[in-house]
Amino acid sequence: MNSPILAPMITLVLWSFVMWAWLYATRIPAMLKHNVSTDAARTKEEFNAQIPAHVRWKADNYNHLMEQPTLFYAVTLTLALLGAGAGWNATLAWLYVGLRVVHSLVQATVNIVILRFAIFMAASLVLLALAIRAAVIVFGSEVGG
Repeated sequence: MNSPILAPMITLVLWSFVMWAWLYATRIPAMLKHNVSTDAARTKEEFNAQIPAHVRWKADNYNHLMEQPTLFYAVTLTLALLGAGAGWNATLAWLYVGLRVVHSLVQATVNIVILRFAIFMAASLVLLALAIRAAVIVFGSEVGG
């Protein structure tokens, strides 16, 4: 099975690995520069207090890419399996991925919270629309049969 909606899904997976690489490319040098202790007994807060904010932003964004996008993966796979992964659904999926990439770039560079929040809300509404479109198909087929 090949469905157009799988392309934006895989793109977001690959983007997550871009952010993963970026977080380590900045975090490891910062840890070395600031002599950050890796003692397992230390809390996350103690560790983060030793890392400059602009370095932490990349890790924060990577963590965000492990949260809401899991819903995106479930919805896109559902639509692909239902044979509804083309047209508007694929367009909405690409829009969601584009917004998440922009969200990542804002958070990882300037981290203007209100701008980041606006982008997150827009992406969330796109994902909601995609989920509703999937629900209509899933529950619509149950009504008739």
